[in-house]
Amino acid sequence: MLEVIPAIIGLVVMAFTYNSFRLTPVLYSFILIHCIILMVGGHYTYAEVPLFDGLFGFERNNYDKLGHFAQGFVPALLAREILIRKSIVNGKRWLTFIVISICLAFSAFYEMIEWWVALSTGEGAVAFLGTQGYIWDTQSDMFAALIGAYCAVLFLAKLHDKQIKAL
Repeated sequence: MLEVIPAIIGLVVMAFTYNSFRLTPVLYSFILIHCIILMVGGHYTYAEVPLFDGLFGFERNNYDKLGHFAQGFVPALLAREILIRKSIVNGKRWLTFIVISICLAFSAFYEMIEWWVALSTGEGAVAFLGTQGYIWDTQSDMFAALIGAYCAVLFLAKLHDKQIKAL
């Protein structure tokens, strides 16, 4: 349930803001994909998603890295859209820097939530954390989010700008 809560919260927020702040089609599409990633992770737990067992010869199941990549990718598009549409940041370089910084801050905050859940639930947190014995899991999760945020900005900025202008 802990893995699915962010998707449910996001869907509720989108439902309430649909008429007052409609998002771009590309952002809605990636939010849906991110929700599916979260729900699959919630169903199997991130360390046990069948398709990712032994994928590319890795001993550990890296589905959580896909989740953290999406945790950077989708919020980057969301932050970018809000910052542009509300005219908070106008320069492209500052926009990219601030978007990536927001995503890294969000990723670090999520890692702190995972830590808090681990402290409060004890052994029950193993499935939620999904570290699989990897001591650098927290840092690699944040790095995956950084790569996701950077890829969103790098590969989708032009399409995103076009769709923002069409709103």
